[in-house]
Amino acid sequence: MTTITPTVLARLRAVDTPTICNVIELFEVRPRTAGYMDTRIRACFPDTPPIVGFAATATCRTAIEPRDGHDYHQGLAAQVARFAELSGPPIVVFQDLDSPPRAATFGEIMCTTYKAFGAVGLITNGPGRDLDQVHRLGFPVFTDGAIVSHGYIQVMQFHVPIHVGGIPIYPDDLLHADVNGVTTIPNNIAAEVADSCADFLAAEEVLLAAMRGGNVTIQLLQEANAEKNAQIAVLAKRIRKV
Repeated sequence: MTTITPTVLARLRAVDTPTICNVIELFEVRPRTAGYMDTRIRACFPDTPPIVGFAATATCRTAIEPRDGHDYHQGLAAQVARFAELSGPPIVVFQDLDSPPRAATFGEIMCTTYKAFGAVGLITNGPGRDLDQVHRLGFPVFTDGAIVSHGYIQVMQFHVPIHVGGIPIYPDDLLHADVNGVTTIPNNIAAEVADSCADFLAAEEVLLAAMRGGNVTIQLLQEANAEKNAQIAVLAKRIRKV
């Protein structure tokens, strides 16, 4: 298993998620339309900075009344107990199995507990509630909406493969998320992605600086774009070691 150090995580956290996706493309390890969540999963709190962590996956239901006197607080304790199995800071990822979702998959109590046990965020294809309170916690959540009731919330399984936002998520997958959305980072290239972001941003800055400088012309645009592309090509060659 690839070890991802806290230093690498900190460097990834300093970069926005679109840049992470741009750099991953250079490795040619997956199609350019794979590995990131679709528009159903949105940041509840756009003002929160990027988060990076490892998927603590779970399935849940809210629509069906349990017959066994299920108490979701018991499931919550079992869930956070398994955070220790992950390679670093957890990001809770819920797949709501109900279709359509019937009630909230998270709220203030759950998010307060997750944060207390070291989680850095939550992602779900289900709705949430207590959004003002969760926002005050400084706990980033990514979801498809809000519903006022928790219904019959039941956490069903932990650390199993799930499907959220149009992509599969496996336990301990490395995730990066911000106001733009959520992406996975292949664990085996995470350190190299972190190493490459500064050079990629520097290449983009060639074009951006030219366009901000005034007195722009088509020739200037073409020249700046060519230089940007040349720098990215050098970076891609270095990444792929060709």
